[in-house]
Amino acid sequence: MSHEPVWFPSETYQESTRLYQWMKDLGYGDYDTFQADAVTDIDWFWHEAERALGVEWKKPYEQAADTSEGYAWPTWFRGGALNVTETAVEKWAAREDTKNQPAIIWEAETNETRQYTFQELEDAVNEAAAGLQVHGIERGDVVALYMPMVPETLVAMLACSKIGAIFTPSFSGYAADAVRTRLDAAGAKMLITCDGFTRRGKPVPMKEEADRAVEGAKTVKKVVVVPRLNRDVTWHEDRDVAWSNLFGHGHVQEAAAMAPDEEMMLIYTSGTTGQPKGAVHTHAGFPIKAAFDAGICMDVKQHDRLFWYTDMGWMMGPFLVYGALLNGAAVKLFDGSPDYPEPDRLWDLVDKYEVTHLGISPTLIRALMKQGNDWVNQHSLESLRVIGSTGEPWNPEPWFWLFREVGGSRIPIFNYSGGTEISGGILGNILIKPIGPITFNAALPGMDARVYDEDGQEVVNDVGELVLTKPWVGMTKGFWHEPERFEKTYWSRFENAWVHGDWVIQDSEGYWTITGRSDDILNVAGKRLGPSEMESVLVEHPAVVEAGTIGVPDEMKGESAVSFVVLHPDYNQSDELMQELIALCGEKLGKSLRPKAVYAVDDLPKTRNAKVMRRVIRAAYIGKDPGDLSSLENPHTVEAIKKLAHNLP
Repeated sequence: MSHEPVWFPSETYQESTRLYQWMKDLGYGDYDTFQADAVTDIDWFWHEAERALGVEWKKPYEQAADTSEGYAWPTWFRGGALNVTETAVEKWAAREDTKNQPAIIWEAETNETRQYTFQELEDAVNEAAAGLQVHGIERGDVVALYMPMVPETLVAMLACSKIGAIFTPSFSGYAADAVRTRLDAAGAKMLITCDGFTRRGKPVPMKEEADRAVEGAKTVKKVVVVPRLNRDVTWHEDRDVAWSNLFGHGHVQEAAAMAPDEEMMLIYTSGTTGQPKGAVHTHAGFPIKAAFDAGICMDVKQHDRLFWYTDMGWMMGPFLVYGALLNGAAVKLFDGSPDYPEPDRLWDLVDKYEVTHLGISPTLIRALMKQGNDWVNQHSLESLRVIGSTGEPWNPEPWFWLFREVGGSRIPIFNYSGGTEISGGILGNILIKPIGPITFNAALPGMDARVYDEDGQEVVNDVGELVLTKPWVGMTKGFWHEPERFEKTYWSRFENAWVHGDWVIQDSEGYWTITGRSDDILNVAGKRLGPSEMESVLVEHPAVVEAGTIGVPDEMKGESAVSFVVLHPDYNQSDELMQELIALCGEKLGKSLRPKAVYAVDDLPKTRNAKVMRRVIRAAYIGKDPGDLSSLENPHTVEAIKKLAHNLP
């Protein structure tokens, strides 16, 4: 597969971008020189970055980056004070030219719509903040959000920040046990939820799940309920509070003055083993990194409209909020399925709301691609300037379909990879360089990304560990109440290097390719094989819609590949087809790398944001504990894979 660029920014296009203009203001005309200086002097760089975003400070800081306590525990913007709600909302509500601009544009699967201007959002946030205080929430308290993608979710987040409370969002598709685990881990004092929402035309009874979660939860005192569907639900008079009862208690006018490293948000990520990890994000961390990546890197500007198809419980949900609002752009929220009631729902939303930046996952595009081009061709998509992509590595065919059929070969695809603990991206496709299929054209500004071999030596043109050798704004401030676990997870392998957990290749031309998670990588008879390499070969076959590859113990080779494929409806499972797929892998990758077996399954274990969980596939197949499964959208797939397990040494 060639990684030759297929999208080239013209000189005029480059000069129109915020990144180019900012670099020029700082005296740079060349990205590589700029990036080298950015990672050499992180104090200078992040000072300039927050200035470029127009962050509002209640008290000026003395030093942008202080690493005197070590790279794992930097202090950002020492001596300063701020509140994220001021920069995200109040700054724009105070200006005559922006106060009546849309801040939130919402549509539900049921076609209901609502909009908030920056002025209206500020009013709602200030009133909700007063209501939270009336119901016992104080600075430093944790408020859990178990909500679909509705405007009230954003109002609650921003109201918590206004008074210095900490919010922790949970995935809206979690069952009660997963929510309760996170409530207890966070020590949440309040849960905000809703009576229900719809998916594919059917009501999802969220309040009942929330009630089960709170039963036995150790710290929750109040449950605030948003009447999304106006369903009849069981009401606990001693605990439940109607959303409307947060209003009518006046307004909180002055935002709490927060130290830059005070906690703003906890996001829980599933661990390979053990309890979920609570990534701690601060007022000057996550919002600034998200806004920087969206604004400076993806070129989100004032009055733009950013729409990422995601959930608030995943990192890209809060990214959507701060990436838009801090840049004076509108958050486009959609609460529903992207292919319901028709396969063009996503494209219809882009046209209807003049979306400028659309965020998707490769899995979503693979699903929409199967529906054919006609659904896309009904829509002009003229407003779209950038398509963002995150969640997993691409295969070439869906990438090219998105680029050519959806984007008309004119819209850049901003591959974006980082994570919850990053507050955004490490690698991306900056818009002042050519973009190639499935790759990344740069480490993002200020991200000192390198590739290390197993001995901690930097390598080029070879698979290795993705590491970061300098801290950055947005780096999680440890795990909630688990500092040792944080250090062990990211900082224990190499000195002064964050080990991210991805296997990558950086070629001599500067293009990066993610080959898989480093705990997913295969070592077949001494040859490293990224699972996505084999998966890309398998999905080239017309019978295969999707593939997942794992490594299993092998007496002869040490490890062999085993692949699981989802077949196109026009094909039936047969031994002949499975052998054909094995032979295809041998032809494309070499005989020694052929999979030991290929199995057809109805679906692959995935999270709601469409990540294929290879560790779960592997654990199920070899009979080990798969760890935390709470983020799986389709847990029934695990049992199906267990039944396929064969004679392993």
